[in-house]
Amino acid sequence: MAAHSSKLGLIAGSGTVPRQLIDACRGSGRPVFVVALEGQTDPATVAGVDHVWVKLGAAARTIQALKDAGVEELVLVGPIQRPSLVTLRPDLRGAQILARIGMRALGDDGLLKAVRDELESEGFRLIGAHEVLREAMAPEGALGAVAPDSMALTDVAFGMAVARQLGEFDIGQAVVVQQGMVLGVEAVEGTDALIARCAALKKDGPGPVLVKRAKPQQDRRLDLPTIGPETVTRCAEAGFAGVAVEAGGSLVLDRAQIVARADAAGLFVLGVASSA
Repeated sequence: MAAHSSKLGLIAGSGTVPRQLIDACRGSGRPVFVVALEGQTDPATVAGVDHVWVKLGAAARTIQALKDAGVEELVLVGPIQRPSLVTLRPDLRGAQILARIGMRALGDDGLLKAVRDELESEGFRLIGAHEVLREAMAPEGALGAVAPDSMALTDVAFGMAVARQLGEFDIGQAVVVQQGMVLGVEAVEGTDALIARCAALKKDGPGPVLVKRAKPQQDRRLDLPTIGPETVTRCAEAGFAGVAVEAGGSLVLDRAQIVARADAAGLFVLGVASSA
């Protein structure tokens, strides 16, 4: 990968994706500056990298820190557990953002788009994590040695349709289906909690499948569905038959580890082309 001289700004949520993105920048020789969110970002994410800690909702300080660091391109990456409006306590700039979007747009997609618009108005160019982690974009087809059977493929197709409807209402990106029945849909609790909840609901016979896809109205630079080795491990422990993600619209992190764990557990991982 060729070196890239311009500094990349990173507003980092939780999880491992921010660190992987940082490591990819280092591997390509690209400097990076991280805005770490108090109570959200893992301290290990910013170890040894130029960064600043800010409170969630501190919009003015975030923007100023990015400008002071000389950032032009910017990535928002990693899940964020959003507090209630009562506990958020935004600064004046953050309060103005919330006031402009109103309650009607306080879903994840609406809030992310409002943040995007604010950052772009300040001259930053937002790019997607997949533009840095290009090799992590989900391909079409089975990733490992295990292929889904006809029942699983039917559940995957149904799950993709349900997840699309779920996304249209800006609720979540994931759904669990077993034998034609929806066991659970993702909301504010996140994918890991969805898997755990559905483990207690599964029936005898062919196991459930986890399906993840981007919301139809989603800006692909923001909050792409993501799976990693831990997703596979949790699904295997919960007795799932497999995991399906939208090909070309989801991130698959540490693919070699994902395939190794899935094959060892007899679980399929499938990239599915989106029809809409």
